[in-house]
Amino acid sequence: MRDNGRFGPIEWAVAGRPRPGEHTCGDLPIAVQIGDDAVLFGVLDGLGHGPEAARAARIAVDVLNDARDERLEVLIQLCHRMLSGTRGVAMTLARIDFPAGGLCWTGVGNVAANLVAKAISGVRISSSVRLTAGIVGYRVPEVTPAKVVPIRAGDLLVIASDGITDDHLDHIDFAASATAIAEQILVKHAKDTDDAMVLAARHRGIST
Repeated sequence: MRDNGRFGPIEWAVAGRPRPGEHTCGDLPIAVQIGDDAVLFGVLDGLGHGPEAARAARIAVDVLNDARDERLEVLIQLCHRMLSGTRGVAMTLARIDFPAGGLCWTGVGNVAANLVAKAISGVRISSSVRLTAGIVGYRVPEVTPAKVVPIRAGDLLVIASDGITDDHLDHIDFAASATAIAEQILVKHAKDTDDAMVLAARHRGIST
C-alpha cells in the first residue's frame, strides 16, 4: 500500500505491505484533514495479521473518518466500543493544528511515533508518544491524556506499526521527501514475520 498527499503545510506519505506470503494487510493508516486548520494522522495495527486483523483496522479507520473532529481520547473510546467482538487493534493517533503549531498525540498498544528534528550532528528525536498498554476493542485502561508538543517547520513525524523494527530512524535520510522516507523505512526495516506500515509527515512551513 502506498499513498501520499499534502494538507496545508504538512506533506505526508504512507507505505505498507502484508506479511510475506499473504495478500491482506492488517495494518492501516489514516490521514484526513480536519476543517482548514488541522489534520489527523494515525496507524492502526489489527491484532495478528490476515483478513480478521484487516477487518478490525478498517472498522477503526471508518470510525476515525466519521468522528475526526473529536478529541483523540474520545476517538479511541469510540473505536473501543465499535471494535467489540473483533480482534481489536493497537493504534496511535496524532493531530497537528496548523495555526498553533501543535502536535497532539496518544496511543494504545505498540504503534511507535516519534518527532524527528534536524540537529548539528544529523538528526535527533525531539519527542516520542506516550503509549497506554492495552488492545482497543478488548481491554483499554484509562487512556493516557494526549500530550501536546510543538512542531516546527522542517520537523518530521514518523508513526510505525510493530512490523517495523525499532531502529527504523537510524541513518534516516532526513533531507528526503516524506514519500521517500516512508518507502526507505518500509524497505529497510519491515519484519518478515508481520504486516508493516509506516507514515511519515513533514512540516514544510507554508501552506499550499
